[in-house]
Amino acid sequence: MSDTFQLMLANVESAYGPIKAIRGVSLKVRPGEIVTVLGSNGAGKSTILKTISGVLDPTRGSVTFKGEDITAKDPAEIVRRGLVHVPEGREVFPLLSVHDNLMMGAYTRRDRDGVARDLEQVYRYFPILRERQRQDAGLLSGGQQQMLAISRALMGAPALMLLDEPSLGLSPKLTKEIFEIVVRINRERGTTILLVEQNANMALNAADYGYVLENGRIVMEDACDKLREKDDIREFYLGMKDEGVRGERRWKKKKTWR
Repeated sequence: MSDTFQLMLANVESAYGPIKAIRGVSLKVRPGEIVTVLGSNGAGKSTILKTISGVLDPTRGSVTFKGEDITAKDPAEIVRRGLVHVPEGREVFPLLSVHDNLMMGAYTRRDRDGVARDLEQVYRYFPILRERQRQDAGLLSGGQQQMLAISRALMGAPALMLLDEPSLGLSPKLTKEIFEIVVRINRERGTTILLVEQNANMALNAADYGYVLENGRIVMEDACDKLREKDDIREFYLGMKDEGVRGERRWKKKKTWR
């Protein structure tokens, strides 16, 4: 076990009944990084996040967060330790207001001043949420609900945030906006992010390090700038063959190791 890594999975296996979803997955995340897991539908990406956050108990292996074993612990306990999961499909509370959804994200906190500061910060990230703060969350658009789901997670003041398919169902314009904010959150707050995403181009631009998952197994890993140059990634995930990527405009933050 190394203090260098904030999150570590060691030979983790998880299943839905008799069906194994992930098989011997091992990965590591350093503090302050954005790490992405790429893979097709059904590869097991969301299962990794559910296993980390305690929604699904692994059948084998271990999950370590900040040097402590959190394998199969209660999800509420994992949240209190500073690890928050933004699930696929947003899952906001549709009959609660935007403001009340955000306050639900802070339910484990007792620092009122800190909660107030974080509320102002998420409103700066997503001004539309301030405008809609008294509106029922179920009346928001899909993109606004994604903003709310991310903001609700931030209200928990996480050290590490698990983001599951933040671009799902969003337009290219909204996807770009969401990813720009994700990078800002990482840079400005120092929040570590483990990102599951099918939009490989966006994910590799935003992240520092990446893992590729196929049929429940990690088949490739590397720094994202190196993954972008690998032929398999270019062809199967970026839709490229022999074309170069020079000249492509990228808004990626500079990689920093913390």
